[in-house]
Amino acid sequence: MENKICKLFGIQYPIVQGGMVWISGARLAAAVSEAGGLGLIGSGSMPADVLREHIRKAKSLTDKPFGVNVPMLYSKVDQTIQVMEEEGGKIIFTSAGNPAAFTPALKEKGFTVVHVVSSVKFALKAQAAGVDAVVAEGFEAGGHNGREETATMALTPAVVRAVDIPVISAGGIASGEAMAAAMALGADGVQIGSLFAVADESSAHPEFKKAVLEAGDGATMLTLKELAPVRLLKNKFYEQVQQAYASGASADQLKELLGKGRARLGIFEGDMDNGELEIGQIASVIDRAMPAAEMVREIISGYNAAVKRLENMMFR
Repeated sequence: MENKICKLFGIQYPIVQGGMVWISGARLAAAVSEAGGLGLIGSGSMPADVLREHIRKAKSLTDKPFGVNVPMLYSKVDQTIQVMEEEGGKIIFTSAGNPAAFTPALKEKGFTVVHVVSSVKFALKAQAAGVDAVVAEGFEAGGHNGREETATMALTPAVVRAVDIPVISAGGIASGEAMAAAMALGADGVQIGSLFAVADESSAHPEFKKAVLEAGDGATMLTLKELAPVRLLKNKFYEQVQQAYASGASADQLKELLGKGRARLGIFEGDMDNGELEIGQIASVIDRAMPAAEMVREIISGYNAAVKRLENMMFR
């Protein structure tokens, strides 16, 4: 049976690499696409001219399909879309905003549009807006999350039941076994972020990768819910946030503490004390860095082994 996600994007495996800010550049996206998945460039941290450079570089590294992740709340989203049009980009993943604001126009221009959702309500809204697929992202995921705090194991089957379009499961997935679990719940594919964050081709700072690889159980927390819920590694900045909560800080005071550029400071520049270290819960079981292509091979090998093992465990 032909996989819906493979057919939609023209790829070999239904594996999407998350378009993470300060991490997902041309090298990573191209490497994942070249290995048979769908690589995404994370445009949230890129001015239009930088995005153009990354799209062109990715094209020079692979002739396979790749896409761009675009946070809809990004102030220069119109420029991002214009660059994609000019450079021939046709696959766009949108997040953190209302899909109805851009999807109809994007579809008219020939884009394949996928929207990231954190609830059934938003999945239905995305479907009504005309998207081609949705990413059902549980709150295990790193970075910004939905306010519902619904876990992937609960969210995935709920969204699958609710919509008629393909569903990509995300949040807490970093292995073939986890991919098999998501597919068993009805997902047509998976989106993986945290694992690819430590890939050799990732743009993340070596110190950030080291922190992810050393993260143990309970090393991440979801916080700053009054602003935009975000999952990050516990560090000095996280402790400052906790102290602010303890002292009764208002949303404005939390915003002032957060300031600007903390994600870049930690993820890209390697300040492990003062940066906002966005990563998912699954970091606790990620303990090896390797090329992205090897990660894809291991995921597919693990998936096939898991499916075979479950076939041998069928009850009669």
